[in-house]
Formats: sequence, C-alpha cells, structure tokens
Amino acid sequence: MPGVNKVILIGNLGKDPEVRYLEGGIAVANFPIATTENFKDKNGNKNEQTEWHQVVLWRRLAEVAEKYLRKGQMVYLEGKIRSRSWDDKDGNKRYTTEIFGDVLTILSRKDETANQPSRPTNTNGQQNSNNQETTYTENSQQNGPIDTAPNAKSPDDLPF
Repeated sequence: MPGVNKVILIGNLGKDPEVRYLEGGIAVANFPIATTENFKDKNGNKNEQTEWHQVVLWRRLAEVAEKYLRKGQMVYLEGKIRSRSWDDKDGNKRYTTEIFGDVLTILSRKDETANQPSRPTNTNGQQNSNNQETTYTENSQQNGPIDTAPNAKSPDDLPF
C-alpha cells in the first residue's frame, strides 16, 4: 500500500515571501508560517506553543504569494513534507524540512494585518466586494482565482 504525505496548516506568515526566479522564469517563494496551539498543563495553567514551518511555493503559487501575501496574514496551506540536505561553505552537512505547498487559501486580507482601509484584489486586479476567501492551487489557471465559497457569509455574520 502506498504511503501518504499530506500536510494541512492554518497559520500566520512570519515574514513577507522571498521570491526568486530561476532559469526559464520559474518563480519560487519561501516564507515561514507560524502555527500556535493552546493547551492546559497538568496544573490547569494555560500554555501556548508555536511551531514554525518553512514553506516553499513554486510557479503560479509563488507568483500569487509575491503579489498578495504579507507578514502577519493568516493562510490555509495544503502540501507535502520534503527534507533535503546540503554542504555549507565550511563543509558541514546541513538538513532542512520544508512544506511544499499545493493549495493556498488566503484567510485574511493584507489590510487586516496593516490596518489599511482597502479591499483585496483578485488576480485580474478587480476588487472583491466581500470577505470571501480565495483559494489558489498549483494547477490554477492564469486568469484568476478559484472562488470556493460563492454564497458564503462574512465571518462577522456567523452566529458563533
């Protein structure tokens, strides 16, 4: 039976994405995402534990990250865990584990993190008139986002 390598994260960007372009114009974005868990210890004290995850996005998703993501924004990310190693300039073996993203949903707008009065725009440069989340996938078409919740209510309208 084949194995499963699937990661789902909801967290906040630790810094703006760093995007570079490889030969042939292929975009690669790198940025950290913080996920935080709240729990009580054996004495009933509330504790918080934050984990940092290094994210890598390729091609279309990297371009979306460059255009729309900023430090502090909350995102939903699906992807795979990848590990790699290399020799640093001193000849030491280095290892890293990264999340290679396949699906990206922007859960908060840029202006929510910067307290600026503006609305999010889609990839066509048109303003969205509501608080819908926008999902991008590695296979997204170049002409715009995938609207996954056309009739969704604003989070402020939910009864809980």
